[in-house]
Amino acid sequence: MAPRKRIVSGMRPTGPLHLGNYHGALENWISMQNDYDCFFFIADWHALTSDYEDTGRTREFTRQMMVDWLSAGLSPEKSTLFVQSHIKEHAELFLLLSMITPVPWLERNPTYKDQIDQLNNKDLSTFGFLGYPVLQAADIIIYKADGVPVGIDQAPHIELTREIVRRFNYLYGPVFPEPRTILTKMAKILGTDRRKMSKSYQNAIYLSDTPDAIMKTVSQMITDPQRARKSDPGDPDVCNVFEFHRIYSDPSLIAAINTDCRSAKIGCVECKKIMAKHLTDALSPMREKNAYYTAHPGLVDDMLAAGEKKAVQVAGETLAEVRAAIKI
Repeated sequence: MAPRKRIVSGMRPTGPLHLGNYHGALENWISMQNDYDCFFFIADWHALTSDYEDTGRTREFTRQMMVDWLSAGLSPEKSTLFVQSHIKEHAELFLLLSMITPVPWLERNPTYKDQIDQLNNKDLSTFGFLGYPVLQAADIIIYKADGVPVGIDQAPHIELTREIVRRFNYLYGPVFPEPRTILTKMAKILGTDRRKMSKSYQNAIYLSDTPDAIMKTVSQMITDPQRARKSDPGDPDVCNVFEFHRIYSDPSLIAAINTDCRSAKIGCVECKKIMAKHLTDALSPMREKNAYYTAHPGLVDDMLAAGEKKAVQVAGETLAEVRAAIKI
């Protein structure tokens, strides 16, 4: 039997995971576990690129992320799960790759200027922020990944990783494979205000939210802005609540709400209550597992330690090849 292809990806620990994180990445990771050799890491060093001034809760968020992963369905028996900063080989490879990566490659990164514009309340004029795609490349290629699951907006990062790989192999000989971009299908899910779901926008629904918290958040969701009264017909196509129904309600109910909204047979308040109930039921298994793993931090730490043991072995073997190729 041929060995399974290896994929690598990570998430920054900046707080509890929300539905945007789940549908944007985590759901796809879970579905890949049976078909790929998966390495998933908690990217605490990457969190420093924009949040270096406030690190007080990084360790808390790191464990919380692992709890959320386990609760959602990532399995340490199927995937290698670990904390980025615990594998020091990432940092050494990052340093070596930074020696050969031209600065213009980093400055043309589309995310670089966009993030500076979006996060204008933070000082991002640091080497770490400019160079984080090089660290990202090190994260990926130190495990000789065959592919990286990303959304279309992250594809340029993987192409930059491929360029760095080609440059390294040209200078020192073939050590790394070129990882391919695995474009993942992502459900359209926005925050309660129809902006991108984000902790910083305070428009998120979290995987660990209680039923009361879910109901309160859903009650504040934006619906059809043109529908002022219950007697006014609505347009589900512009209603954020209906987008959630598409994911969490069964097809017959979706069809009924679509019809009833357009004929003003159902009001927004009732529609929200129905959706909140379905969302609460869908998240209930995650919530129960979350409570269990939160109550057993030692078990969570043991799982991370087991993943780190495998990760450091693979990373160490790769770095030995790198040192031999560079002749240092």
